[in-house]
Amino acid sequence: MREELVFGDGWITAELPDDTISVGSGVSLPLEPVEDLADAYREAVDRPLDRPPLADQVWPGATVTLAFDDPTVPCYAPAWAEAVPVILDALTRGGVRDEDVTLLCANALHRKFTHHELGGLLGEEVVRRFARRLVCHDAEDPEGIVHLGSTVEGHPVEVNRLVTESDLTVYLNCSTTRGFSGGWKSVCVGLATYRSIRAHHDPDTMSMSLDSNRMHEILDRMGAVVEDQLGTERIFKLETVLANPLQVHRVLGGSVRATRDDVLDLLRAHQPPRRDLVDEPVDVVLYGVPDWSPYAAYSFTNPILSLISTGLGYLGGMIEALGKPGCTVIMATPCPDRWDDARHPSYREVWERVLPETRDPYEARERFEPELAAREDYVRRYRTGFGFHPVHAIMALYPLKRLRHAGRIVVAGAEDPGIPRHAGFEAAPTVEDALDAAREIHGSGMRVALVRYPPAVNRA
Repeated sequence: MREELVFGDGWITAELPDDTISVGSGVSLPLEPVEDLADAYREAVDRPLDRPPLADQVWPGATVTLAFDDPTVPCYAPAWAEAVPVILDALTRGGVRDEDVTLLCANALHRKFTHHELGGLLGEEVVRRFARRLVCHDAEDPEGIVHLGSTVEGHPVEVNRLVTESDLTVYLNCSTTRGFSGGWKSVCVGLATYRSIRAHHDPDTMSMSLDSNRMHEILDRMGAVVEDQLGTERIFKLETVLANPLQVHRVLGGSVRATRDDVLDLLRAHQPPRRDLVDEPVDVVLYGVPDWSPYAAYSFTNPILSLISTGLGYLGGMIEALGKPGCTVIMATPCPDRWDDARHPSYREVWERVLPETRDPYEARERFEPELAAREDYVRRYRTGFGFHPVHAIMALYPLKRLRHAGRIVVAGAEDPGIPRHAGFEAAPTVEDALDAAREIHGSGMRVALVRYPPAVNRA
């Protein structure tokens, strides 16, 4: 059977076994998009789940921080541009002046974004209107961070000072990807520090699971510290559920807990467990990798992002769901050897220095993260040069944990076979060649699952 696979910024055609199982990617949900996006946000603001209308939660002279997801979020609907004016209108109706509102991009350890780049999300009029009060979170600013305490497990809870000093923080979440995003992750990651984020960002804890999600269990306890110190009425949350990356299905407003619970209920009803997609595990999991990464917004991918962060990370959840232990994973990608040293300043060093020493993400985390976190040159480029925080390149290696399940990774079609080999993967000229290599291991009766990932583009 001939099938098309996404391949970088294009497509390739490959001959696959006739009994190949085709599996959907789960990127889109069987949900209808809203007819009027602004009305959906208006409904969430004026009729929250468990709070008074937003306009009734503020007063003349109240200070408000309007925090929002950064451009790495894989939402290509005009969510920010439609939601922010609705939120500002509600605040105005409550008596809040523009000069008492700060717009805060929740970029966590991602890079800061320029006003021009944020204008692509918020709209140029909003950027002009709030130019002096539109800022990005700085996880390394000692004057801009407040330590609120620690969880019962000893995890430090540090957040942006604007959250602690504002009368109200409104947080706009623009996409909830399975169980990964949303909830307290918005505030306790997006507006936190490396010390806080390290508590739940490790190879084992980060999870897409809708149930028994260890990462969100930690985040919920961090959120409890935030509410204990600031009060339960200081955070108003807007959660956005997408029908697909281009359209919004529903918006919910209210407390962090109420909106999170409703979103999870909705997703559970429409996103079946990935393990149910095949009747029994397969020998080979095959997919194409688009030239896309959430971390390439207003930039471009590099080999770590293409092969590991996207290839094994965002797309690799299907490996354990579909494949037998010791399965072969075939990724089709040209994986060009290119680097944006301004936007991803520590990535090239991690590629050249860390990977030759270890491909174990647990060892890389313990050996190299603390060192990079203290590198003044890289921290300075995060704070003032619009570069990713230095530890982010190590975190991008975390998906290498999939090698504990997959027997081997074969990259088909790489422009330079040395690139996947540098990462510890095998290289094959074509998908057909990769399948032949897998057949030598699994036998002529090997079962293959093709995951149909769609094309994707980086925000530009």
